[in-house]
Formats: sequence, structure tokens, C-alpha cells
Amino acid sequence: MAVPVAFFALFFAYPVTAIVGRGLKAEGAWQFGRIGEVLSRPDILDVLWFTTWQALASTALTLLIALPGAYVFARFDFPGKQVLRAVVTVPFVLPTVVVGTAFLALLGRGGLLDELWGVRLDTTVWAILLAHVFFNYAVVVRTVGGLWSQLDPRQEEAARVLGAGRFAAFRRVTLPALAPAVAAAALMVFLFTFTSFGVVQILGGPAYSTLEVEIYRQTAQLLDLPTAAVLTLVQFAAVGGILAVHAATVRRRERALKLVDPAQTSRRPRGLGQWALLGGVLLTALLLILLPLGVLAERSLDGPGGYGFGYYEALQSVGAGGSSTFLVPPLEAVGNSLRYALVATLIALVIGGLAAVALTRRAGRLVRGLDALLMLPLGVSAVTVGFGFLITLDKPPLDLRTSWILVPLAQALVGVPFVVRTMLPVLRAVDDRLRDAAAVLGASPLRAWREVDLPLVRRAVLVAAGFAFAVSLGEFGATVFIARPDNPTLPVAVARLLGRSGELNYGQAMALGTILMLVCAVSLLLLERIRTDRSGEF
Repeated sequence: MAVPVAFFALFFAYPVTAIVGRGLKAEGAWQFGRIGEVLSRPDILDVLWFTTWQALASTALTLLIALPGAYVFARFDFPGKQVLRAVVTVPFVLPTVVVGTAFLALLGRGGLLDELWGVRLDTTVWAILLAHVFFNYAVVVRTVGGLWSQLDPRQEEAARVLGAGRFAAFRRVTLPALAPAVAAAALMVFLFTFTSFGVVQILGGPAYSTLEVEIYRQTAQLLDLPTAAVLTLVQFAAVGGILAVHAATVRRRERALKLVDPAQTSRRPRGLGQWALLGGVLLTALLLILLPLGVLAERSLDGPGGYGFGYYEALQSVGAGGSSTFLVPPLEAVGNSLRYALVATLIALVIGGLAAVALTRRAGRLVRGLDALLMLPLGVSAVTVGFGFLITLDKPPLDLRTSWILVPLAQALVGVPFVVRTMLPVLRAVDDRLRDAAAVLGASPLRAWREVDLPLVRRAVLVAAGFAFAVSLGEFGATVFIARPDNPTLPVAVARLLGRSGELNYGQAMALGTILMLVCAVSLLLLERIRTDRSGEF
């Protein structure tokens, strides 16, 4: 526990506390009366209400659409499965500014929906909900599907032999085993939608504002740090309460499970019903995920003189079209993002892996408190974290403002919760009697973990690495404040280009967004191949 606690205390609690303190202190004294003043304002109450109900609606809609996909990826074997699994994960790492623009091309004025049926959904809550499902579909598919693929299907078959119907067997046998993974996926989706920023700002327009959008507006536009600090505390308290309820609920449902090689549970669909389910999942992926990504790629090729690679060629030079947006060619952001993401993934695996093992031991309230602590970065404003880094990590021995490691540290904060949430259900599902047997035979605790836990959790480690790498590639909220002008990441470069007027800047942003999409797809496809090649080892 020592390493994860020290990491979060230094790089999360310290910066967030410092920035909130600056907003609530006046002449050296805390002004707690400001909290009541801010929360009594009608406009703030409207923001709180919209933030909560749209997050609940987005989570429910995501589970409804993505759970069939989790079953298909876990139980069915079909051509192109690895490629499709990688493709459905790509949206999760795309910058919200790129996704918002792609959805505007589909749902806004002059978009595909407008041209075909004369219907516009931009500036409506439906556009926000659909974009949230687009982002979080992979969270449910990978988190739930990863455990589902390792559940022994013979247990459900045994229940059916004893007289249970198909639905009753699923409800009594499979669903309780999946409950912790479903709850973990729902928690992550809720936290991401509860703190949604770019999607709401671009697709919702001025009519809709979440806490994250309001914190940004109060900080960057109105320079009202006291109001921003109060909203940050509200967001922090809400997320802490949600995590506490989640931890108490899920732990009561956890139990030892019989896990098997995923290759033993995957087979080709049988019967009309299973083929129809597979077709429905493929159609959903086509309309919900591939169509917006296709629009993004199409816009990157649609130049003033017709279709071509003009926007991609412009990425190789500084100041193309008279722009001074970058100190280096925008294309260098690709290499920067890959290097940062690799380092952030390593940090997240070390911190998250140690934390997951500690949480497995169930050593009292202190460990249960760590479970909630590790999820807080997903629910605290990235704007707050970014500003906090700048004002706290500026003095020796932690003068990191000019160091390249600052960006991977910020990215790892978001990656660690995914590592923990992915590994923990599998680690807790391991039967304690296996560890006890290893100890009786003379194995030390370290060797018992290496020989018993690690073979079963290896698949979860690779899934966690993929998630950490993906979220590091697409992290934007905190990175935009700390990335150096001569070393921008891909999301920061896209945002800078979209922030400037001109057709060339917009086209270059679409080109960089497409490159980010392709880099992520290739990386995740390689991960899928590694997972498949090693699946027979445990």
C-alpha cells in the first residue's frame, strides 16, 4: 500500500488541495461561507441537477447497448473479432473535441441526419447521450467481457440440466458472478459522464452545462476561483460518496469463481438467435462507432481542391498557411504521445498492480479506503489537477514544471483506476484455498502470488495495460496545461488547431485526429494478438 498511497498523496491530493485552498482562502483565513453562497444560486443548482441525471441516463443507456456486445466478444468466435475489439476501443481515447466535431457532422446542421431526413439533434440532450455511449461502449465490453470470457460455461449448463430455464440459469449462476464487473464498469461510465466536459460543451451548446464545464468556465473565462473551488469540492464529495457506496455494495457480492482459459469458452454462434445477436452487435458497432470515425477520416481528406492528402502534408511543417500555432511540426506530436503513453502505462501498471494486490488481502478499513481513493482522479476536475500541478510542483526537490515526466505522471493518474478496476475482480475471484495449498507446500507469499495469482491474472494485466495506454494517448484535461509548447501530445495539438480559425487549421486537426485514431487501433490490435498468443499459458 505504501507506494500507491505516496504516489496519490504527492501527485493528486497535494495539487488538488493547493488549488482549492487558493480559491477558498482570503487574507490567510478559510472562507467556508462561500460554499453556502455558491450552492444557493439557482444557476448552480441547475448545473448540479443536469450533471447527475444525464450521467445516470448515459450509464443506463451504455449498459443496455454494450452488455450484448460484452457477451458476443466473450462467448462467440467470428472472423475479424480481434480487429473489431480494437476498433470499438478507439473512441475511448479520442479527444472530445474531435468526437464532438464528428458528431456535429452527423447530427448538426448540414450533417448526414439533416440531409437524409431533415432532423437535427445538436444542442439536444440526445446528442450528448449518444456521444457518451460512443465513448464508453468499450469500457463495458472490455471490463465485463474480460471476466465473462473466463467464467466456466459448464456451471450454467449444469443448472439447465437440473431443470432451470435459459434465463433462470443466467440469473442464478452467471449474473451473480458478473455483478462485480458490471458494477465496476457502471461506476467508470458514471464517473466519466458525471465529469463530462468536451462532449457537453460542443454538442450541448450554452443550454447545457455539467460541473466540469462550469468549473472551466468559472476558472478560464470568468476568473472566479472561489466558485470554481466550491464546485470542485462538490464534485469531490459526490464522487467520494459514490465510490463508498460502490465499495460497500460490490464487496458483499464478491465470491471465489472457477476461471478457465477463454479459448475454452469461445465458439462459433449456433442457431438463429445467436446469429441474430451477433448481427445486432455488428450493426450497432457500425452505426454507433464506425460511422462517426468514418466521418472523421473523410473530413481529413476533403481539402479545398478535392480529396487528397494535403492536410497530412501540411503537418510536416511549422506554421503552414502563416500559422504560428506550433514551435515544432505538428506531426512530432505522434512520437511525443507514444513515448508519454508508454511511460504512463508502466507507472500505472506498477501503482495499480500493487494497489490491486493490497485490496485483495482485505486487511481492514484502511485498505477499503484505498479502494475509493484510487478512483478519485476519474471524478475530480482535470482542470483542477492541471492547475494544481503548475502551482505546486515548482520548487526543489519537486520542481518538475520543465521536466518531461510531468505529462506521464498526469496521464498515469487516470490510468491507475483502470488497472485496479480491471485486475481486482479477477484477483478476488481466485479461490483462497489455492493460495493456502501453495503455502502448505512451502511457498513464500511472493512465490504463491507468482505461481497462483499471476497466471490467472495475466490476461487482466494485458487488458489493464491496453486501457492505461489508451487513456494516456487520449488524456487532454490536465495535459493541456502542462505539456510544453515544443513537445505537444496529439490531443493537445488537435485542440490547438481547432482553436484557430481557418480551413487549413481545421483540416490539420481532422488529420491529426485520424492519425490518433489509427495509432490507437494499431496499438490495441497488437495487444489483442499478444493476448491471443499467450492465452494458452494459463
